[in-house]
Amino acid sequence: MSLEEIKSRIAKAETDAGRSKGSVTLIAVSKKQRDERVEEVLIAGHRCFGENRVQEAAGKWPDFRQRFDGVDLHIIGPLQTNKARQAMELADAIHSVDRPKLATTIARLAQELGQCPDLFIQVNTGEEDQKAGVLPTDADGFIRDCRDLDLPVKGLMCIPPVTEDASLHFAHLARIAERNGVAGLSMGMSGDFEKAISHGATHVRVGSAIFGERAY
Repeated sequence: MSLEEIKSRIAKAETDAGRSKGSVTLIAVSKKQRDERVEEVLIAGHRCFGENRVQEAAGKWPDFRQRFDGVDLHIIGPLQTNKARQAMELADAIHSVDRPKLATTIARLAQELGQCPDLFIQVNTGEEDQKAGVLPTDADGFIRDCRDLDLPVKGLMCIPPVTEDASLHFAHLARIAERNGVAGLSMGMSGDFEKAISHGATHVRVGSAIFGERAY
């Protein structure tokens, strides 16, 4: 599927949901993709990309940024505290703030660096043991704690369980965001981004549908 086809489907989903055109940001997830595939998407004019691992992002994006203006890079995978500085220096947004230790580390580094990427708090809506994210029952308190640290909380993020209806989790995340006055919703991937848009997603993370299979 081409980049333009994905953008057309996003535009239709926006219209179907009664939302304004351009209200959803497409994050092209370039993790484990060959550089030539990423370059093709850059040449096509797309500028918003997502990486799971800081190390991979550091090896890929400084060079691309020298060659292409206006790249907007999002770290969307789990973030270790010892990689937080590098992530903050590389990325425009981090979607996986999920625990107090990471939040306090980012707050300290923000003071040192004099800047901070936009932050999304990851919520484990399915309460899965193997998955990162603050539990839904703890989300309100964690959002408040992050704001008390003067962190720029721009949104919430979730990855629904693969065995459950994603719509239920998108709706759950939207309710948490609404009651906390959080505008951003990072939710929806290649197989369900249209559902996510119908529930208010502001950022959708699409990889294989744009690039094809990953090169592991």
